[in-house]
Amino acid sequence: MLRQYELIDRIKTYDPDVDEDLVNRAYVYAMKMHGTQTRASGDPYFSHPLEVAGIMTEMKMDSATICTALLHDTVEDTDVTLDDLRRLFGEEICHLVDGVTKLSKIEYQNAQEKQAENFRKLILAMSEDIRVLLVKLADRLHNMRTLHHFNDVKKQKRIATETIEIYAPLAERIGIHKIKEELEDLAFGVLNQEAREGIHARLNYLRSEGGEAVVERIIGELSNKIGEAGIKSNIFGREKTRYSIWKKMKRKNISFEQLSDIMAFRVMVSDVQECYHALGVIHGLYPTVPGRFKDYISLPKPNGYRSLHTTVIGPENHRIEVQIRTKEMHEEAELGVAAHWSYKQHDGKVDGRRYRWLRELMDIVEHTQKPEEFMESTKLELYQDQVFCFTPNGDLIALPRGATSIDFAYAVHSKLGDTTMGAKVNGRIIPLSTPLSNGDQVEITTSKNQTPSPNWEKFVVTGKAKARIRRFIRQQQQAEYINLGKAMLQKVLKQEGFNYNEKHLNSDLCRKFKMDSTIDLLAGIGSGHISSREVFYTLHPELHPKEKEKTLKNLFGNAEKKTHQKGKSSPMPIKGLIPGMALHFARCCHPLPGDKIVGIVMTGKGVTIHTIDCETLESFADTPERWLDISWEEGEDSPESHVGRLLVTIANTQGSLGTLSTVIGKNGGNITNLKIVNRSLDFWDMVIDVYVRDLNHLSDIIAAMRATAEITAVNRARSR
Repeated sequence: MLRQYELIDRIKTYDPDVDEDLVNRAYVYAMKMHGTQTRASGDPYFSHPLEVAGIMTEMKMDSATICTALLHDTVEDTDVTLDDLRRLFGEEICHLVDGVTKLSKIEYQNAQEKQAENFRKLILAMSEDIRVLLVKLADRLHNMRTLHHFNDVKKQKRIATETIEIYAPLAERIGIHKIKEELEDLAFGVLNQEAREGIHARLNYLRSEGGEAVVERIIGELSNKIGEAGIKSNIFGREKTRYSIWKKMKRKNISFEQLSDIMAFRVMVSDVQECYHALGVIHGLYPTVPGRFKDYISLPKPNGYRSLHTTVIGPENHRIEVQIRTKEMHEEAELGVAAHWSYKQHDGKVDGRRYRWLRELMDIVEHTQKPEEFMESTKLELYQDQVFCFTPNGDLIALPRGATSIDFAYAVHSKLGDTTMGAKVNGRIIPLSTPLSNGDQVEITTSKNQTPSPNWEKFVVTGKAKARIRRFIRQQQQAEYINLGKAMLQKVLKQEGFNYNEKHLNSDLCRKFKMDSTIDLLAGIGSGHISSREVFYTLHPELHPKEKEKTLKNLFGNAEKKTHQKGKSSPMPIKGLIPGMALHFARCCHPLPGDKIVGIVMTGKGVTIHTIDCETLESFADTPERWLDISWEEGEDSPESHVGRLLVTIANTQGSLGTLSTVIGKNGGNITNLKIVNRSLDFWDMVIDVYVRDLNHLSDIIAAMRATAEITAVNRARSR
């Protein structure tokens, strides 16, 4: 373990003006508070925050960050409170510790929700001060170094998966490649130990077969050639990590023996001009590999990484990757944002919001609701390789590989994305779904009347674009629910002889249905979670079936009475519906409980329910992706009566129409609409809409009508 004076000596190597008293007090306080606590390894628990502080000194961090590292577990694992830290160490350190503190005391429904919420809080904290993330990464790095002490294999794999999916990409995003690579390699050893050991053995074999001598000869030749051009350089070879080798083998579907650039050579020169000079020397000496040159000096990565990358067929006919950079660029590549943090600064925080990728993550935080959506979007935002495109004004926009014009528009501004109508790439109009390439100049055309299309979600790749599109779809569905709920309530009121008046939908009514507002109440009716009939009875309790059974029977028949006497609201009894989709019953076939049904997704309108034999379905034969496999819930009653449509032929005799309505009424049905479609001297053809409970109820009515002499023919009507 680092002793107190050793920690101070480390900090003094880069910050002679370190606040020794502050660091010493934090050291003693943390050691005292953790007391006799031990880790899984058996070591004193204090060894962990001390190691995290040691990693912070390697990043040359300021005193406040070192103290945060020492104290970061005290609030969670001891009796220390944030108020204690604020009183003893000040507001800045208290704020940083609060941002780093684990959130294990919050209860979640499942592990994914817990992970998403922890990550969400981390993003919010580091958006205010990037040092929170630096301490968190150091904390995770030391935990990964000691992960083998856990006996729980499942826990090991869970922590390793979280590390490789979240923390390593975060380290890469802020340019700390040294930590990123170690996190990946440690997690790789847990998740795929056999593969890691296999690659390790092959690398050892290459070294034993003279690989190290080859590296020395390549370094010697490069150094001589660059020196002859009058450039002072420092060249060293570096083995790629086991995880990066495995990832490349997996991505390109090749064996280890087929890899030709296991070694990367770094050429360190004095300034930017010499970087390009050295590049010219190397390209003049050796054949280049097409498509393998990248200029990250003129176009730095979003994390600030700068370097020239090229691959050549170099000395001894070896294919080698060469990275050319200055000493300053190398320090930034190793330490990333930490290299920009000056321990001499005393003006407070590093503003995390200046990092574009962090602003994108913040936008996702604001526009996603479900944990699975949040984790998916943030992984997309962190993981993918970059392409660089330009606005018409020459501004550089970095996007994940595979990004489209819609992703580009949202990266520029959310409003631009929402109103995108078309795009020109390099002056040529292209489909919005076309992936962009490096160097493309993209011009977005917009319209005030344009809104995000649900189809966009199928091809966008950035988390921000997905979050914004999903948010719009949710809002659109909510509007559909509200309009549908309003129409359903108006219909019930009209049937009962009342006019719709929103003033009647007061806060008392909302509270009875456990809704926060009138909007939520109408949306609940539209989504089928609240019965419009129950809302009516709440508004007019004197008309409830228990009070007006006779009136109800005359208006809606026995079927309606049986349906609503349950006195409870329930969702539409249909299995297989996509959650959050508005529901409509097709008027072409009038599906009833008991029918075999299918759902058709209608853009902007939710799901329309058809019977499986409806002729209208032929028009959707070419779009099978819009079909939903659904069915009625067995044993469930619908919250409202359904319309059954009949095609009836009756004799043109006195009293026949009265006989027809009497038969329907006696069998529990209620005529809601009647249209005569054909008249002759002897017969009338008509279409009749009847309220029924389900298919069996309609079949009973049809059977009774067929037994009546005045009714010549009766069948269920289709598509009329």
